[in-house]
Amino acid sequence: MSNCLHVGTKKGLFTLRRDSAADAWTIVGRDFLGEPVSMLFHDARDGSLYCSLNLGHFGVKLHRQNQGEETWTEIAAPQFPEQTPEEKQQEEEKEGRPNSWSLSQIWALESGGADQPGVLWAGTIPGGLFRSPDRGESWQLLRSLWDRPERLQWFGGGYDDPGIHSVCVDPRDSAHVTVGVSCGGVWATRDGGETWDLCADGMRAEYMPPELAGAGNVQDPHRLVNCSADPDTFWVQHHNGIFRTTDDCQSWQELDRVQPSGFGFAVAVHPQNPDIAWFVPAVKDECRIPVAGKMVVTRTDDGGQSFIIMSDGLPATDAYDLVYRHALDVDATGRNLVMGSTTGSLWVSSDAGESWQTVSEHLPPVHVIRFAD
Repeated sequence: MSNCLHVGTKKGLFTLRRDSAADAWTIVGRDFLGEPVSMLFHDARDGSLYCSLNLGHFGVKLHRQNQGEETWTEIAAPQFPEQTPEEKQQEEEKEGRPNSWSLSQIWALESGGADQPGVLWAGTIPGGLFRSPDRGESWQLLRSLWDRPERLQWFGGGYDDPGIHSVCVDPRDSAHVTVGVSCGGVWATRDGGETWDLCADGMRAEYMPPELAGAGNVQDPHRLVNCSADPDTFWVQHHNGIFRTTDDCQSWQELDRVQPSGFGFAVAVHPQNPDIAWFVPAVKDECRIPVAGKMVVTRTDDGGQSFIIMSDGLPATDAYDLVYRHALDVDATGRNLVMGSTTGSLWVSSDAGESWQTVSEHLPPVHVIRFAD
């Protein structure tokens, strides 16, 4: 079982460790107190921990902590190039609000493949994808995706600008990378980012006019994950429900009759079994709270044909917790899960979600959670 986890919140980064004998979690580290953590990532290749801060007027900052060290080192944050006059005119002429060319948030951090030491990927708001060859010391915007004409039609969901929140690197082929864009669909490259394909066939956006509901470039995947043992199987928690593909995003199937709701933000997939996935349902659009004020987690064990509703140890009444995209994680065993909410609650499960233990009810709103080992 993983005995260490990192929790990024609106007011700092908290590190917790598990006492195996007592089966209890304790906060053992407090970093960047008072500062909003938008993303964190533990790189299992070398043990480094990365933490992104969204400091508003002072900009986005990125820090790295090397394995075995207690200090943090500020490293480069991704930066967008200056617009040419032609690019500025294109943005101004697009239908709706022009997309920004200024970094407002790092929304995804992932490592490159095992054969790419030092390589990192970052997804941002606005919808840029950046690659670092040197552990975050420098970053390059992938103009191959940024310059696609379709990007001019991307738009914001919960934020004013569109953003890339999910980056999935194929463990069999490091040049094969798939990203989720809100709102801009699912895009994949098989050549390390030289070329890109839109891969959202079968998704549905009911917020669009009927004739545009199936258009791939307007889809709002809230979170995209794939199974380590079967990388061709992806799960998406979408604004309009839960979608799954088993053919490497060539076609997506919407799962019907999901109870108590198909809406939510977070999804986690079992690392060894592509048919097992977890979700945190809510009432969508204006409400964005648990259905009937009851906090539950749902799990499918059969690829979405049926769902188990699990609530043991979770609040049953007057619960108004929302779980963000990156605030649900599963460890390498597939048995242990951790979940944090907008009300500062933190829960862990050691039996695949069947029951939950409250770790804290008093953290700041939780943005992102990651098991570390």
